[in-house]
Amino acid sequence: MKELTVLAKTDKLDEIMEFVNSELEAANCSMKVQMQVELAVEEIFVNIANYAYTPKEGTATISVDLTGDGALLRIVFKDSGTPYDPLAKEDPDVTLSAQDRAIGGLGIFMTKKSMDNVSYEYKDGQNILTLEKRIIG
Repeated sequence: MKELTVLAKTDKLDEIMEFVNSELEAANCSMKVQMQVELAVEEIFVNIANYAYTPKEGTATISVDLTGDGALLRIVFKDSGTPYDPLAKEDPDVTLSAQDRAIGGLGIFMTKKSMDNVSYEYKDGQNILTLEKRIIG
């Protein structure tokens, strides 16, 4: 498992993306999978950067792991910000027009749709959000 800890600020997004992409490329991920993972990683990190510590600052740790056979990618985000489960909110009604839909929640919805599994827990004073994506098979 590889891990990176950065200040939870949006200007660190490029560093996060380079870290994750280097792991995806090493695993020979398809471009489709890489794009799905990039979308999810960006959404989760930007949410942490914008909301976890407001108005203070803190860190976010991102771990990337490929399971034993290399078929399953697991990305874990940890922060010590305000406890918040983004999965608890009901999915937006995407059948409604953009004007009729409530603001917010679309990024998490897209993350859940693009990943095979997304889970959240609050443990030991930390928000822990895990993304899983099958990259082989």
